[in-house]
Amino acid sequence: MRKSSSHIVVHKPNELSVQWAQRVVNRLVAGVKVSDIQLCSVDVGTSTRLRVEIEHDAPDVVPSRWFIKTPSLAFKSRLITAMPRFLHKEVSFYRSLSGNVPLKLPRILAAESRFGLGSTLVMSDLSEHDLRPGRAADALSPEQAGRVIVHLARLHGRYWNKPALLKSHRWLNGFSYQMENHMGSLLAVPLMKRGLQRADGLIAKRLHGPALRYSRNRRSIKHGLAKDVKTLVHYDCHPGNIFWDESEPGFLDWQLVRIGEGIGDVAYFLATALEPDVRRAHEKNLLNQYAEQLTIAGAERVDERLLFRRYQAHLVYPFEAMTITLAIGGMMHHESNLELIERAAAAVDDHDSFARLKA
Repeated sequence: MRKSSSHIVVHKPNELSVQWAQRVVNRLVAGVKVSDIQLCSVDVGTSTRLRVEIEHDAPDVVPSRWFIKTPSLAFKSRLITAMPRFLHKEVSFYRSLSGNVPLKLPRILAAESRFGLGSTLVMSDLSEHDLRPGRAADALSPEQAGRVIVHLARLHGRYWNKPALLKSHRWLNGFSYQMENHMGSLLAVPLMKRGLQRADGLIAKRLHGPALRYSRNRRSIKHGLAKDVKTLVHYDCHPGNIFWDESEPGFLDWQLVRIGEGIGDVAYFLATALEPDVRRAHEKNLLNQYAEQLTIAGAERVDERLLFRRYQAHLVYPFEAMTITLAIGGMMHHESNLELIERAAAAVDDHDSFARLKA
């Protein structure tokens, strides 16, 4: 067991120090000396995201620009994310599962959770490697969307219908998952009411009643949306959680990773990443591409008609997620949140998704 003086968990920007950075570097390589640390930026949302520059004597070995995730400094966001231990779950993903995931991921320098103290994740800043981070409200082209779909199919195909995965990584649908579902169902109605009100006309009135009925029956509906073939899913696949290596996507923010239906990731992505007119013109081709790539990745061939029906039903989740995010406030940049609500609401309206849940 590590001595307390060796841990890297921090809670506030002023806890970052040369000594702290030295402890991170010591986990990577021996004999490298850190001489300075400079805080470059602080961004507070579902977590606090810090960017720092480190001065040390081995720039060819250790990155000099770091991206650090700590528990959110915003009280409401911390209240929502701390009890289900979202950041702890992301640390678990990078420490025990990410090595087998067939996707481009950020370079992790250190990751630690300490019971009662919290979690901290340290990664090499994307700019260190000339990678371009996405923004939540980015509107992707059909070509970019197609590349993301291919990578999601690779992820889902790798773990398609492999129940042994859940047994070997019980934390995926363990405490964090159960607590999130419990809190989500408990708060669903008041938060949905507040989100609909705050959306101020971005959500058509005809969706308000069905959205509230969904919220009242959220627990059973969520269970119904997890009954088909299961795989490993990201569960928060919007443009802000994607980065780009030229034209190829990589994936960030694995706080909600779990076992679920792969088509849920696809629905979340298409509902948030595409302008409504672009989605309407290309979503069927993208869904067909997903089905084809799933087979190439090792999954059994899927029924494309059933896949489309599941897609239509799963569109309720990005709608709920973005509306609840608005209700809570402070978890996403406000203008980006409004843009994603408008896109997700259009998708739900186009497909009459709340009615599809009954089927």
